[in-house]
Amino acid sequence: MGSVKKAFLFFAVILFTVNPFFAKANEVSEEPKSQDEEIKSYIEHHLQDDHYFSLFTDKEAGKTFGFPLPVILIDGGIKVFMSSAFDFGKQVVEKDGQFYTLYHGKIYKTDAAGTLNYDEHHHPTNKKPLDFSITKNVFGLLLTTVILFWGFLGLAKAYKKGANNLPKGFGRVLEPMVLYVRDEMAIPNIGHRYKEFMPYLLSVFFMILVLNLLGLTPLGFNVTGNITVTFCLAIFTFLFINLKANKDYWKHIFWMPGVPVPFKIALAPIEFLGLFTKPFSLMVRLFANITAGHTVVMGLIAVVYLLQEQLSVGGSIGVSMLLTTFLMVVEILVAFLQAFIFTMLSSLFIGMAVEEHNEAHH
Repeated sequence: MGSVKKAFLFFAVILFTVNPFFAKANEVSEEPKSQDEEIKSYIEHHLQDDHYFSLFTDKEAGKTFGFPLPVILIDGGIKVFMSSAFDFGKQVVEKDGQFYTLYHGKIYKTDAAGTLNYDEHHHPTNKKPLDFSITKNVFGLLLTTVILFWGFLGLAKAYKKGANNLPKGFGRVLEPMVLYVRDEMAIPNIGHRYKEFMPYLLSVFFMILVLNLLGLTPLGFNVTGNITVTFCLAIFTFLFINLKANKDYWKHIFWMPGVPVPFKIALAPIEFLGLFTKPFSLMVRLFANITAGHTVVMGLIAVVYLLQEQLSVGGSIGVSMLLTTFLMVVEILVAFLQAFIFTMLSSLFIGMAVEEHNEAHH
């Protein structure tokens, strides 16, 4: 067990010493780019999903170091191969008589020559197969799932041994946060029905938290900065709110008690619109904050390249590292804060839906 921990720590140290700014999985362009264009390209790549897990690029050798991820396509059957077959978009992959090419992170059907047709906006018009590939974001979600199962199974085993048994290891980190979600979010906002929603609140809190923290590592994850991921999380909250809502909740939306009839008619569309604005705000808030944070961090890392002519190498690195370190500390706080806000608002919206109203109060 000790050797496993040492190997894990060694691997972690190696990963954290790799500069994330050199993580580039796109093909090495033949055309020279300006410094501003190159920096913008690196930042855009970091924010996007990818079929290849890159660690860093040796620009002189023109090689990208990392590992490919499985490509799973459904197109007249299931087609499985590794993303390395695309060679970062340089090669056309033939599978069961069908040809596929990778272009800007998306897979298109082509001919043997890899011909792409474009519309007036230079967007490919080729058909795309159903893509169920294990991309970086999917890999991040799977890794987060493994981490959470490992942590909570250990915590559950400790409680199984007795109520007075203290958790050990990572369980000691999880326990106060579990109690915080229960005592500061679930119980105050939901009331006596809080146990019914605790599994969801704990899942969404720790999932967002772990994904946010993984996004600060050189692995290049940006899962919560993907609008589709935050959309799915918001949809789950939306379903919990509306499927568990009681009749008082719906009555207050469509025929608000204690209000004159003309105002009831006027307020009903506004309240109905609120059904969708709540999850929409959850989706956009998480997506925008994480994306903005990653963009600023990557931009500050790029300062070392922008200032290398004005300052010495040591000076430009010092300025960049000082700014980046400060912002990374802020980003760690944001990682916790965004998990807290999403969970707190979810519990608040659920509590509003299951609250038992006292008609005499109106």
